[in-house]
Amino acid sequence: MKPHFGQHIQAGGKELGKGTAAMIMVHGRGAGPASILELAAHFPHGDLSYLAPGAANYTWYPYSFLAPIPQNEPGISSGIFTIGRLVEQVKEAGIPSEKVFFVGFSQGACLTSEFLARHPDTYGGALIYSGGLIGPKGTSRNYPGSLKGTPIFLGCSDVDAHVPKWRVDESAEVFEKLEAEVTKRIYPGMPHTIIEDEILFGKELLEKSLG
Repeated sequence: MKPHFGQHIQAGGKELGKGTAAMIMVHGRGAGPASILELAAHFPHGDLSYLAPGAANYTWYPYSFLAPIPQNEPGISSGIFTIGRLVEQVKEAGIPSEKVFFVGFSQGACLTSEFLARHPDTYGGALIYSGGLIGPKGTSRNYPGSLKGTPIFLGCSDVDAHVPKWRVDESAEVFEKLEAEVTKRIYPGMPHTIIEDEILFGKELLEKSLG
């Protein structure tokens, strides 16, 4: 069962196949592709194709990302499949994995984190905004493979009501073990949102990678 199969994918920027890089943008709970695609305006680049998949009923999985994983299935697996299929479509269009970037916020950031850990490769980079790896405390994190220096940014509040700091810390450690180039920034008192410092990091990442 794949609840997110066939959902709308909203695109922006270069038509896929006519640019040299792609950004996969994953929205949060209660939002949709259009909301996360608004971030593309903050990451302008003439060769980027922006792709934002949609979740069924605007929710990738029903419960907290800290709940036992079976409670959030088949949503998690379907969401990861959706991201993976987009990556394959991008590669089929002639864009290599090292030119594929990810942006996720909240539930979308958690899903993106889990995709990267389960499907490590050399990617262009990932911006994980207010999210982290999925599962309760004690979840096994023995992911095989290597992210081979992929830049991964994790930004979150120290008092986020949805994403505890310990999970962001744990996620950063796991990505480091997977040989990613990790940057973690914890912002005191920040609400559950995306702030300018996080956007600026993303801009700098793209400039370094794409010029």
